Parts: sequence; structure tokens; C-alpha cells
Amino acid sequence: MSLQPSLYQAARTCLLSDSVDDKLDLTDRTATAWERGELALSGWTVAESITQAGRPRSPELVHPSRLPRRRLGSERGRLALIHAIAHIEFNAINLAWDAVQRFPDLPQAFYNDWVQVAREEVCHFRLLRQRLRDGGVDYGDFPGHNGLWEMALRTAHDPLIRMALVPRMLEARGLDVTPGIMRRFEAIGDLETVRALRIILREEVGHVQFGSRWYAYLCRQRGLEPEETYFELLHDFLNGEIRCPLHHQARREAGFSEQELQRLEALCAQ
Repeated sequence: MSLQPSLYQAARTCLLSDSVDDKLDLTDRTATAWERGELALSGWTVAESITQAGRPRSPELVHPSRLPRRRLGSERGRLALIHAIAHIEFNAINLAWDAVQRFPDLPQAFYNDWVQVAREEVCHFRLLRQRLRDGGVDYGDFPGHNGLWEMALRTAHDPLIRMALVPRMLEARGLDVTPGIMRRFEAIGDLETVRALRIILREEVGHVQFGSRWYAYLCRQRGLEPEETYFELLHDFLNGEIRCPLHHQARREAGFSEQELQRLEALCAQ
């Protein structure tokens, strides 16, 4: 498949691809073309019509309450947990491309960041998919949920809200929980998965930091106080429900202030 000369249109092609392998390949090719200056910030069209990202028929999407148990005492539980993380990474590819194709007229650096995120999410997905294949299964062999894309739709009307609630809320939660998941895999001797998660954690800090950067930029553009606006959005979209513990070091590196961390922990305690 040939690429569009417009970054927006190329990103849309990546987003709408419903083949796993095609989406991975298109992402690599689009990111390379962008880095080489072969794609232009032109040809944007209204994106509201996209209500469903491209995805394969499997995994089956179910309510989170119907997902299989992910206890690491069994091989199936180990693979189910790896699959759940791989599913998050696959959806993160779509969310990165959606940010590129949905929000026009932002600085070129914004698109640089989210193209980089898309490429790195592909690498994360491939690492985890290999761990699944090493265990005799593949992506799609377990069910998943659609929570990440549902949040993309809820934030599709405003890049400021998208930056606050996808990288700075959902992905930041990944920073919090990944060290504990790594310890669980280490306890059963699955050091290859631990190594994959260590790479993912390091790069996800950068993704959340991109969210912090562009959230702050958009707040400045609109004359909004970032911290108060962030907590108002958390209240409006989540009723202020925050889970702890927080990974303080990772969140600091990703652009959270000490005061934000204190306020988040106060919400956890309520």
C-alpha cells in the first residue's frame, strides 16, 4: 500500500488498518517517511467521522468484568496477563495516530512526538507478541476490552482534554502499575518478560512526558492554570477517582509536580 503525501492522511491510513501486521508495517513506513521529510502537514480533513479504529476480528472485546483471571500460578494466567498488556500497546498505536490525524494546526514538534510514540508502541507490541508466541499463543487468542479507544472518543473534541486524560491519566497509571507487574513475572522466573517491560516502562515515561508538554502548551495558549484545570478534568471525567500507589519517580520524570502528586494521593485516600 502506497503512503499518502499528507501526514494527516497517512496517519489516518495507519489508524484505520484492521490488519495487525499491516498496521505495524504502515506505522514503520509512515514514521520513516515523516522523519525523511516526505510527508507534509497538509490535506487535513474533518476527523469526527472516525468512531472506530481499525482492529482485527480478534481479540473479542468484552466488558472488563468478563476478562479471564490473570494469576501467574498457571501458564494460561501468565499468557493472559502478557496478552492484556499487549492489547494496551496495540490500542496505544491507534491512539498515537489518532492524535496526529485528529488535531490540526499544532506545532510540528507535536506531530514529531506522537509519530515517535506510534513507532515505539509498535516496538512494545512486538516485544510482547513475541512473548505470547514463545508461549504457543498469539495476539487475539484472549479477549480484551475497549476502554482506551472509548476514552479517545470521549476526548476527540479537544486536544487539551486528550493530553490530560490519555497520556497524563491512563498512560500515567501504567507507570504506576508496571513495577509491580515486573516483580510478579520476576517471582515466577519469567525474566524475558521482565526485560521487555523494563524497556516499555522507560519509553512510556517519555510518552507521558510528551502529554505533559503539550497539555502545558495548550493551557498556556488558552490562559488556563494547568494544575487546577487538570484536577477539574479528573473530577468531570472520573469523579476524582484515582488509584494508588503512584510511581513518584516515573511521574516526576514525566512532568508531574510534587503538588500534583500530593493532590493525587489525597484523592486516593478519600
